[in-house]
Amino acid sequence: MGEAGLWSETRNLRAAYSVPYNGLVPLPVGALNTIPAGGNGSAPFARRRSAPVIVLGWVRDLLISVVIAVIGIIFIYQPVKVEGTSMMPGLVDQERIFVNKFIYRFGIEEVHRGDLVVFWYPGDQTKSYIKRVIGVPGDVVAIDRGAVYINSRRLAEDYVPERYRDTLSMPPRTVETGHYFVLGDHRNSSNDSRSWGLVPRSCVYGKAVFVYWPLERMGPVR
Repeated sequence: MGEAGLWSETRNLRAAYSVPYNGLVPLPVGALNTIPAGGNGSAPFARRRSAPVIVLGWVRDLLISVVIAVIGIIFIYQPVKVEGTSMMPGLVDQERIFVNKFIYRFGIEEVHRGDLVVFWYPGDQTKSYIKRVIGVPGDVVAIDRGAVYINSRRLAEDYVPERYRDTLSMPPRTVETGHYFVLGDHRNSSNDSRSWGLVPRSCVYGKAVFVYWPLERMGPVR
């Protein structure tokens, strides 16, 4: 039942004026009795908002949504540009991605094997790298002619095509507490833990989550 119908049915119970309903301005009962049900020239029960007011309301809502989105991007997701080929084919040079800066910082999620993490290069913390986590604390990592072994078991790496593999070997190494062993997916074009060692947890500041440019590659990071 609409508001007008509610007022019409109860008009005989009012004294001189109707009682406000949902913030509407009270009107004399007599005025309610003269409101026609419809037809040409009939006046609406509630004052209609003008078109400019409606448009301004839409603009206001749109601006609020944009501001919320911008705040989310600035404070939660950081847009970054990939430079180099060490993460091909998953990420390519000059690609733009979003990095979640809070997922690790507040313990929302632990760093897992397979995550693409963004971190400050331990040898020069003015530089930022992106690599894939291969070994987590307590793991024993070894490489035999390009094949990666975690705790004596070969790691399945379908994200590394055969043409991107190399034949390098590395003796077993235990990943220390609070550190991670990372590799680039393009193994024969990556400077990673094989060369300079483990990444401290304190250097990890985000997780790559989404490619937003170019449009044809838009989607979750794999």
